[in-house]
Amino acid sequence: MESVWWVFSEIWKKGLVYKGFKVMPYSTGCTTPLSNFEANLDYRDVKDPSCYVSFQLEEDPETAFVAWTTTPWTLPSNLALCVHPEMIYVKIIDKKTKAQYIMLESRLVELYKTADLYEIKDKFAGSTLEGKKYVPLFPYFEWKRKDGAFRVVADTYVTAESGSGIVHMAPAFGEDDFRVCMRVGIIQKGENIPCPVNEDGHFTEEVTDFVGKYVKDADKPICEYLKQRKRLIKKEEYAHNYPFCWRSGTPLLYKAVPSWFVAVERIRDKLVANNNSTYWVPDHVKEKKFHNWLKDARDWTISRSRFWGTPLPIWQSEDGEETVVVGSIKELEDLSGIKVTDLHRESVDHITIPSKQGKGVLRRVEDVFDCWFESGSMPYAQQHYPFENKDKFHNSFPANFIAEGIDQTRGWFYTLLVLSTILFDKPPFQNLVVNGLVLAADGKKMSKSLRNYPDPIHVINDFGADALRLYLIKSPAVRAENLKFQSEGVYEIIKDVFRPWFNAYRFFVEAVARYNKGRNPSDHFKPNLQLSLKCTNIMDRWIQAATNGLIVFVRAEMQAYRLDTVTPRLVRFIDQLTNWYVRLNRKRLKGSEGDQDWLMGLSVYFEVLMVINRAMSPFTPFLTEYMYQNLRKIMEKKEDSIHYLDFPEPQKEALDPRIEDAVGHVQDVITLGRAARDRRTRPIKYPLQSVTVFHKSDVFLQDVLNLKTYILSELNVKEVIITKDENLVIPIARADRNKLGKKLRKDFDKVSAAISGLAADRIKDLIKAGSLDIEGYTINVNEVEITQQFQGDKAKFEPAWNDEVVVILDIQENESLMAEKTAREVVNRIQKLRKKAGIHPNDPIEVFYEISQDADGSLEKAMKNQLAFITSGVTGIGVNLYPMSLHRAPMGKIQVEEAEIEKSKFNILIARRSFAFDDKAFNLKPEDVETVKNYFWTRDYDRFAQQLEKGQVTLLVGETKVTVTLGKEIFLTHAARK
Repeated sequence: MESVWWVFSEIWKKGLVYKGFKVMPYSTGCTTPLSNFEANLDYRDVKDPSCYVSFQLEEDPETAFVAWTTTPWTLPSNLALCVHPEMIYVKIIDKKTKAQYIMLESRLVELYKTADLYEIKDKFAGSTLEGKKYVPLFPYFEWKRKDGAFRVVADTYVTAESGSGIVHMAPAFGEDDFRVCMRVGIIQKGENIPCPVNEDGHFTEEVTDFVGKYVKDADKPICEYLKQRKRLIKKEEYAHNYPFCWRSGTPLLYKAVPSWFVAVERIRDKLVANNNSTYWVPDHVKEKKFHNWLKDARDWTISRSRFWGTPLPIWQSEDGEETVVVGSIKELEDLSGIKVTDLHRESVDHITIPSKQGKGVLRRVEDVFDCWFESGSMPYAQQHYPFENKDKFHNSFPANFIAEGIDQTRGWFYTLLVLSTILFDKPPFQNLVVNGLVLAADGKKMSKSLRNYPDPIHVINDFGADALRLYLIKSPAVRAENLKFQSEGVYEIIKDVFRPWFNAYRFFVEAVARYNKGRNPSDHFKPNLQLSLKCTNIMDRWIQAATNGLIVFVRAEMQAYRLDTVTPRLVRFIDQLTNWYVRLNRKRLKGSEGDQDWLMGLSVYFEVLMVINRAMSPFTPFLTEYMYQNLRKIMEKKEDSIHYLDFPEPQKEALDPRIEDAVGHVQDVITLGRAARDRRTRPIKYPLQSVTVFHKSDVFLQDVLNLKTYILSELNVKEVIITKDENLVIPIARADRNKLGKKLRKDFDKVSAAISGLAADRIKDLIKAGSLDIEGYTINVNEVEITQQFQGDKAKFEPAWNDEVVVILDIQENESLMAEKTAREVVNRIQKLRKKAGIHPNDPIEVFYEISQDADGSLEKAMKNQLAFITSGVTGIGVNLYPMSLHRAPMGKIQVEEAEIEKSKFNILIARRSFAFDDKAFNLKPEDVETVKNYFWTRDYDRFAQQLEKGQVTLLVGETKVTVTLGKEIFLTHAARK
């Protein structure tokens, strides 16, 4: 509080404080002004009198100005009439009364239902009326005529939406009235203005005809007074929304209240200059909204009639002519001779200061500081400057950065800048981040009384703090735009970001466990950054390059405070990791390419996971900590928490924009191919013959060829064809009506037809040059919608394109493709049953089938011809598939189900892996053969398989010793027996 006093005293010493008036929402029930926020708390629908009143023109007593008001009680305080300088006004004669009136032409309908009721004598712009004098309705403030009162003034705030287009102005009871009258000199800063209404809302003795009357109750007698003097032209009721005091329930008045001001208008240029030296994100808030506010900044009223708050340190004599401003506790003690330990009102209001001019004692004025003055004093008050911490303050001022909502452009940002400019002629901050506001789902302000928002605790309990945090950080609010909060949006973060990300982490953990299984602890996987940087696999190099490119980007953007670009890029990278890297390398990361490649892939994967976790840890601290605590178990050098780690530095040797471009090109092709499949309802599991890629760039097409393995796999096509044939698709153009309609007017249809008829070469010229002359007009490329048109047979091909590339899918089917399609359906049904049975990928199983319905023989043919595809570890189920007739181990059965593919049906049986036998190779009775088989079927398969591979197994059947030899009587699989 003492620092706030010091700030004010410094401003006083610079001559920038004065006492004046400010029109504010005023509660007569509480006898206090309210803030604008409080004034908006209780609006009610009310009916007030709507009055049209005539003001007699001095130079022509037969003519009168017509003004409109819904507050007749303000008419005794009228000092001026206001017109719009550019709108058209008329002088008319009322044919019935012969009265002559001046009002806005477009508002004549308010007084006359039809035009034959009046005659227009003259028309003129409002500016021609400026300066004309009129006779006041009441004589109470005739003395203001010497200051230029009772004349017409002009201002653009006058509208044609209601009333007569002429506004009556009582500067004590209207913000615009006060502003305009101040601008034209009718009232002056710091002087008393006509305000004949006391604190309780009653007229004072100045208004002799209505003295003591509550102003709202005076509306009716005032109208009667005017009617008797033939100044009331029309009166009716007007229904509108009006503010009431939220405490007392009384209607608010807008009333001039004595206030203390800081003369901000005198330092506007300095404010603008200091603002220009700061850096804002987003910059348009600084350059437009805040700059415009500063260049038109008005003097700031800093006092409030409250009890709570920092008291104004102003002591005055009773006549107000001697003033002392105190800047510290010591100064007050020296001036008053009283020990001061507390600066709150109850501790200082009784303290007096002896007058140096013989005026007795000076007493403190009753007002306290506006809370925004205290907020603007924050940099000094938090350090108790200049009474303590001088070095600490000067070392940290201006602040490196601050952040707040966009509503603070007229609040905290503004008051900080005003005070620091006055005190030090410098901005109080170097960098500023502006965020938007979080609103309710309906776009309204969140309100406790309306309960139009979900309980934050419930949101956190349902979705977690990280999901809520990322939802807000990723929202329009970080671009200084408003966010309509929806719980569904928080869930979307879990579904679209957290689940895929966590699944990628979990896949890594499972892959490491799979790698370590059966190995000595010394050979278990250990992270190795240097090994990962030596990777040669193109997808490993790409994800490394993308990861390190991400860190370069995030560091640069965070350095520039552009949070709005950072989180979308981080989230996009998680998509790249989960939907591209892991998807395209799933089998590699399970060891399909051998141990050396497996180790390399896991090393790369670990480094990528650690980097993205560290990069995301400021935004999702709990999820990243959870994953880190598990990942750190395999790390040699490790901190106790991910939040103890530095933000990652990029590995420059891993940066490779060329590889990022190449994979990006392939991603474009795959994404467009998938879109083409979706449009023609061709699921990915159905094979197609080819995809054709059109691009003008040899580099792009070479990238496609180099990485075509991924395209073949992801689009499930047999062939990738590249071409530069520009005749496959041609550009077509169409006029953009929104942009060209006003420009071309009546010629739009003619020019639009010419644009639609442009040949491909002319469209290419338009794109290249940026504009083209068409039918006498220069048409810019951004005024035309340009799309592509496929020239092939759409019954056989499906095209898709973006700004980069054209992709064309051959959607024709043939017998071979149909067979593979059926085979994929078989794989799909078996894998679904596998999942239903809870079988893990590494569980030892065998699969048996039996066709029960196959009218056209397509299923049987596919099973026979596509068996290698079905059983492949890459494309299929990864285990052997046998006819049901070969199944002999009833105790090994896990799951049985009938499946259907189009019109065919077949039974699937999944069983534990078991031995196969050649019954004829045994020299035993049939029942003894069954005994031997049951013995092996009920034992641990892996253990006995190892024994058989080393030699024979001997067992007793009854009294007979039986020797079983691998490859003779017993086989590891049914396929081996065949």
